[in-house]
Amino acid sequence: MPDNNDTILLESVRTHRVRLRGAFLIGELAERRTVNDNVRRLVGSMVLAAVVCAGCVGTAFVLNAIQNGQAGGLGGSAGTTSTTAPASGTSVGGNR
Repeated sequence: MPDNNDTILLESVRTHRVRLRGAFLIGELAERRTVNDNVRRLVGSMVLAAVVCAGCVGTAFVLNAIQNGQAGGLGGSAGTTSTTAPASGTSVGGNR
């Protein structure tokens, strides 16, 4: 803190002018804080909701993969289908 009274007065006037300019251009400090706090609260809530949704989707994916036996190479690769050959003695396309 400066010891010179003139310097203290000049800093006080400068601070007062900055605050007046901000109030004139943007609005009162109480209005700016209310809007700013509400916007922060909204953005924070949206981020939290996105994280919770991502966690739910990830959990559902992992549980579904475990249930289908695809996790850890237990049931083959994902997206492949297996077909079985017809039993011997039957024909495809009609009776002979």
